[in-house]
Amino acid sequence: MKNIKKHIQKRYAKFAKDASGCGCGCCSTEETSKKIGYTKEDINQVPDANLGLGCGNPTAIGELHKGETVLDLGSGAGFDAFLAAKKVGYTGKVIGVDMTPDMIKKAKENAKKYNYSNVEFRLGDIENLPIEDSSIDVIISNCVINLAPNKEQVFKEAYRVLKPKGRRYISDIVLLKELSKEQRQDPDLIASCVGGAILKGKYTKLIQDAGLRYDIISARAFNDEYPVQSLNLRIYK
Repeated sequence: MKNIKKHIQKRYAKFAKDASGCGCGCCSTEETSKKIGYTKEDINQVPDANLGLGCGNPTAIGELHKGETVLDLGSGAGFDAFLAAKKVGYTGKVIGVDMTPDMIKKAKENAKKYNYSNVEFRLGDIENLPIEDSSIDVIISNCVINLAPNKEQVFKEAYRVLKPKGRRYISDIVLLKELSKEQRQDPDLIASCVGGAILKGKYTKLIQDAGLRYDIISARAFNDEYPVQSLNLRIYK
């Protein structure tokens, strides 16, 4: 498990340094970003933060309000966090958590460059969040939970940090049928958002087991080579 996380950190540190993107099959071109739900305005807002590592746009499906506190799991260079920060305004706050130091560094540089004073980035693991209990109004995450070895713990942590009646908006990858053992153990396939994904039914069961309710907003094919699907979900505490 530790080796998997180290491999993911190494791969995403490279993305942070060279901004090559394409970690989960999506590249940081305007055309591809639009296909997964971003507008031209979104793309132009903080271009240096868009590394093309997502599979959807959780800020587009999420209803974010002025003054709310938002948590972005696996915040990367900060793209979704900055989009959320615009929606919650200066009376609100966005906290981004990422386990890759190079991503945190790049996100902080972007926050300073684009003058975002209502965004904070913390180094941490989404399986053990550096966040106080019942302190978050909304959680967003984009193609991140599939990378976590202990997904059950991720959903339990989400429940812990959400306020009563808090909500969560997720874009993520799930399997439509099981992978081979070799595919499951391929570290590059795991870091590419496929090898670590779980079956759709198991994914939604983990949400329910954590005491959360969910709605599937949309589902679409994601990768022709593997039996995977990109889901957009709305989750309630």
